[in-house]
Amino acid sequence: MKFQILLVFFCITSFNSLASDFKYHAVNDTTATAAKDTTASDTMMMYWTEKNTFGLNLSEVAFVNWNSGGNNSVSALFYSNFERNFEKDLTMWRNSASLRYGINAQEGREVRKTEDELRVKSSFGFRNDSTSNWFYSGKFSFNTQFSNGYKYPDTEVPISKFMAPGYTFLGVGTEFSHPEEDLQVYLSPITFKSTFVLDQRLADEGMFGVEPAVTDELGNILKKGENLRTEFGFLVTSGFSKEVFDNIDLDNQLSLYSDYLNNFGNVDVDWQLNVNMKVNDFVKANVGSHIRYDDDVKFKEDTNGDGKLETSGPRIQLKQMLGVGVVYEF
Repeated sequence: MKFQILLVFFCITSFNSLASDFKYHAVNDTTATAAKDTTASDTMMMYWTEKNTFGLNLSEVAFVNWNSGGNNSVSALFYSNFERNFEKDLTMWRNSASLRYGINAQEGREVRKTEDELRVKSSFGFRNDSTSNWFYSGKFSFNTQFSNGYKYPDTEVPISKFMAPGYTFLGVGTEFSHPEEDLQVYLSPITFKSTFVLDQRLADEGMFGVEPAVTDELGNILKKGENLRTEFGFLVTSGFSKEVFDNIDLDNQLSLYSDYLNNFGNVDVDWQLNVNMKVNDFVKANVGSHIRYDDDVKFKEDTNGDGKLETSGPRIQLKQMLGVGVVYEF
């Protein structure tokens, strides 16, 4: 867990230092006058935009002599987002980091994880002229989780861990960006996807698409499972944000990926749709859904009642969210 905390601190400080380095790199001549230094730094700051968001959603239910019954429970979701964007003339560079972690505590039951995500994105592009909305673009993304995941109520054997899995996407293509509509569409015919499973037990089981271990008839491992799976395929992403009503924003993020070499046409889907409602400057409500499908992600369940989890095929993953909480942006 210490490593995860250090990684979070590194992400935050890296994004802050990233913006600072580029904002002020033109002001290195200590012999220049103060007026020139101020002018140069102000000019560079014109090309950078930044946004930081911290939020906490809480919900609580308590019962005292309630004849209908019920369990006391408390849920909390912490999230933060960081953006550092640069745009000058024919060049753009967008960077973002997102961290989410949620827990639920219910009377008579252990604390359970409800949300867990670490995601970093960066895209760089340039265009031929200032009137075009099409950019030649390269994109990188990374996502994983912070802590162990379990098939509750079993909390002895993790079904996922930090960097098990972890995903990276790296590719080049073209991007359509419409600043007035806040719309981006990215097409990449050359994208490398890497899946990391750094927990050896999960790797030996062949989870998340990596090559499983080779065993003998008695189950003894002759060759350990692979910790890395690399794919080469086609990636399409789109992002759209719009204020549909006063103080009500719609945000839609979609990612579609298909591997050229392994069952081309099987599409990995990652689709998030959120409606954000502003109560005031510090209180906001959120309704959202998150759909995932990955042909390489197998699921575990006890199919024969023997108390052991068997591996089954891929399934559509669905998450729905509803929250009200405090948000601070700067």
